[in-house]
Amino acid sequence: IAALKAYAPATERLYLAALTGFYTYLDADRLADVNMSRVKQIVKLRARKTGQRLPQFPREDIEAIIKTVDGYTKFSFDDERERLRALRDQAFIITLADTGLRVHEICELRRGDVDWNEGRAVIIGKGDKEAVIRFSSRSMRSLKNYLSARQKLDGAQSRPLPSLPLFARHDRGAGKKIKPISTATGRNIIKDRVRQTLGEDAVGKITPHSFRHYFVTTVLRATGNLKMAQKLARHSNIAVTQRYAHLSDDELDKGYYEIFDRN
Repeated sequence: IAALKAYAPATERLYLAALTGFYTYLDADRLADVNMSRVKQIVKLRARKTGQRLPQFPREDIEAIIKTVDGYTKFSFDDERERLRALRDQAFIITLADTGLRVHEICELRRGDVDWNEGRAVIIGKGDKEAVIRFSSRSMRSLKNYLSARQKLDGAQSRPLPSLPLFARHDRGAGKKIKPISTATGRNIIKDRVRQTLGEDAVGKITPHSFRHYFVTTVLRATGNLKMAQKLARHSNIAVTQRYAHLSDDELDKGYYEIFDRN
């Protein structure tokens, strides 16, 4: 075990897992007299824990994307389908940023899930747990703008309005039918708007989950309240939320130079 210290902790743990498996095999087939409880205890005490990576995302880039889509309501579109996609993408991105919803959760929302008076929705989230999602005034505004533009299409459906998806497809394949977007479409929305705002090189660096990171750090930056951030993000373990409670390198640089280079 001592010789493994030359390797990275993750590699060390891989070798130790193989070693434990080998001793388990010897013990199970009675090929050797092995004290398995002792083996496991030694491995547990000697193994190093792998380092935990802090969530990283380009905050300024995400805010640039939000600013771009926020201006879509001022645009004029020749094609109605293009207009609906723009308003949908605006509502989708702003809602992601201001609610912390996971991509599958936001794609599965129905119109009837949203309490438009209270500005909230009850969903079944990760682990089949019921959760309350709160919407900001700008996310509610963008959703209402989108649904208002979609009103004619929604009214032509043979289903009640509450059963219709909150975010719908607006492509030739869907035609005039209101069909829910898939998680793949949700990811493509982000890719397209990243490409539009930041260029091709940025595609893949920002995903729907980046907006969840943005949401959690926004709450922490504004309140410093770890428990509140945990509850709003719906993390079952506060240790997960704690990973976001760090200062970025830029913030550390700014704080350092403000202290020591004031003159």
